[in-house]
Amino acid sequence: MRTTKDAAARLAPDWLLATDVALCPCGCIGKRRKGGYVAKTLTGVANVVRRTIFSDDVAKSPGVLQQIDARVKVVALFGLLIVAAFLHTIPVLAAMYLGAVLLALASHIPLGAFVARVWLFVPIFTGIVVIPATLNLITPGEIVVPLGTWFGAAVGITAEGLESAGLIVTRVALSISLVVLLTLTTPWSRLLVALRSLFVPTTVILVLSMSYRYLFHLLTSVDDMYTARRARTVGGDIASSRRFVAASAGALFDKAHAMSEEVYMAMVSRGYTGNVRTLTPPRVGWRDALFSASCVLVAVLALWGDHAIR
Repeated sequence: MRTTKDAAARLAPDWLLATDVALCPCGCIGKRRKGGYVAKTLTGVANVVRRTIFSDDVAKSPGVLQQIDARVKVVALFGLLIVAAFLHTIPVLAAMYLGAVLLALASHIPLGAFVARVWLFVPIFTGIVVIPATLNLITPGEIVVPLGTWFGAAVGITAEGLESAGLIVTRVALSISLVVLLTLTTPWSRLLVALRSLFVPTTVILVLSMSYRYLFHLLTSVDDMYTARRARTVGGDIASSRRFVAASAGALFDKAHAMSEEVYMAMVSRGYTGNVRTLTPPRVGWRDALFSASCVLVAVLALWGDHAIR
């Protein structure tokens, strides 16, 4: 029996008997090749779809904001956005942001996901933009962090500049938090119904609904094209990825144009006339009245506290 196995081993090719270094569990043999920009783009596409599915799951959970009528949420949170634009003190803005975080927890939104959505892009970018405003060259005042001299004049970060930068970043963070609360706790169809009931033009609703459905069909098409290409390709390099992108751009544009027509015709064949309808008609109850009164109270207290601090 052993002789038979040795003979089979001698007859087998070397590549069949060699151990695949890519399967090494310790990762100490070989070097893993990094994915190209096409693969990274497709990973971003998958993340977009994953975040959308996550948003739909959160909107269906039995949280505090999920039980509020979409029209009431749009009006109330938009009013708080306007109030935030008139606040000029960091403590009041920070208190409202803390209230938004508590409201997110009460609405069954994971804290990590909520904070990441709020602070990942816009507030950080805003902070980078307003950094020059913290220097005494732009905002005169008391220098708290000296940075040397420039043409014989002292250069540094002023207390007034830090306060102005903190005010802008805190206001942006609060505004984004309110928008994230609205979008995560409201299904897309109910949000469109709320906008239409608030006299948003039908054309705008049509564009939003078409764009929402068309976007995911387009992302699915991109993913399918790249998966089909990888299934028929062995190896490859950056140059081949570039050629693939250039060759598929035109085909994707034609497919996207045809797909938009198909999506619209499918919606029309199912009775779509520009007005969004839901299975359960929206109703305003005691929870909506209590939420509206709470938002009005928060707005009044915020304006009073801001005036008192100033």
